Amino acid sequence: KNLKILLFHLLASSLLFIMSGLSKQLSSSPPSDLNPGQIPIASALSQSHLDLQMLSSTPSTSTAPGAPRSFGANDRLEPIIIESSQQQTTDHFLIPNHYKECVSSVLISHGMIMDRVQKLAKDIREAYDGKTIHLLCVLKGGSAFFQDLQVCLRNFHQFSKQTDIPFTFDFIRAKSYAGTESTGTVKVSGCDLEKLKGKHVLLVEDIVDTGTTMSYLIPLLATYNPASLRVTSLLEKRTPRSCGFKADFVGFSVPDEFVIGYCLDYNDAFRDMQHICVISKDGIEKYRNGVPDS
Repeated sequence: KNLKILLFHLLASSLLFIMSGLSKQLSSSPPSDLNPGQIPIASALSQSHLDLQMLSSTPSTSTAPGAPRSFGANDRLEPIIIESSQQQTTDHFLIPNHYKECVSSVLISHGMIMDRVQKLAKDIREAYDGKTIHLLCVLKGGSAFFQDLQVCLRNFHQFSKQTDIPFTFDFIRAKSYAGTESTGTVKVSGCDLEKLKGKHVLLVEDIVDTGTTMSYLIPLLATYNPASLRVTSLLEKRTPRSCGFKADFVGFSVPDEFVIGYCLDYNDAFRDMQHICVISKDGIEKYRNGVPDS
C-alpha cells in the first residue's frame, strides 16, 4: 500500500514538471533553430487571429481611382501563374494545319481554359449574389471568353434558387494594339454608354497587357455613373511595361510573350484556334500584313 502511494506521488510530480516545461516553451519566443516563417502552434494561432482582425478592419482599395469599383484589389483571388517553362510542344496538341508553322508552343490548353472559366464564373456569381450583372464584352479579343463565361453563369443560375435575372450584356470596342505591340493610345466605340447608369457593370476582357486600355476605359465608363464597375480578364501579362492595373477576376498570369488563340489575334489571324499559344517568327512574318484574301 505504501509503495502504491509512493508511485502515485512520483507520477503526479513528473506530470506537473512536464506541464510546467511546456507552458514555458509556448509562452517564450520562437527558438532560433526554426526555419524562417516557422513558428510554434500557439503563436501561429494568435498571429492568424491578428491577421483576420487586420483584414476585417482594412478598407478595400480600388485599382482605378475615381471609378465606383466596390470590389477592391485586396479582395481579388490571385490568378493561376503560368511560367515560361510550362510551354508545351505543339506535337501533343491539335493545331490547325494553316497554323502548323506559325506557333512555337502551346501555353494553355483549351481544356484548362474551360475549367478556369467555370471557376471564374462561380467566383463572379458569388461576388454579385442577388444582383443582375451587366456584362460589357470588349471586342474582338474578349468574345470567346465572354461566350463561355456567360454560358457558365447561366448554368450556375439555372440550378440555383435565385430569382434575379443573372445578367444582361452589351459590347464595346477598345483598340490599343498595332501588330504585336500595345500602342499606348486607346480608341473606343460601341454601345450607348448612357445606358450604364445604375448598373453593375463587369468588363469582360481577353488580356490585360500593359494595362493601358483598362486604365483609360475605367475612368471613362465611371463618368456614366454605373452602380459598380469591375473587370474580369482571362489573362494578365507579367511585363515591365505594365502601368500596374489589376483586374478583379483573372484566369491566368502569363509570361511576357505575344500570345494568340482563343480569339486573341495577331492582325486578325489565330482567332479560330482553341488553345492559347505563343506565336513563332514564321507566324509573325506570314500575317504581318493581315490575313490574305485567298
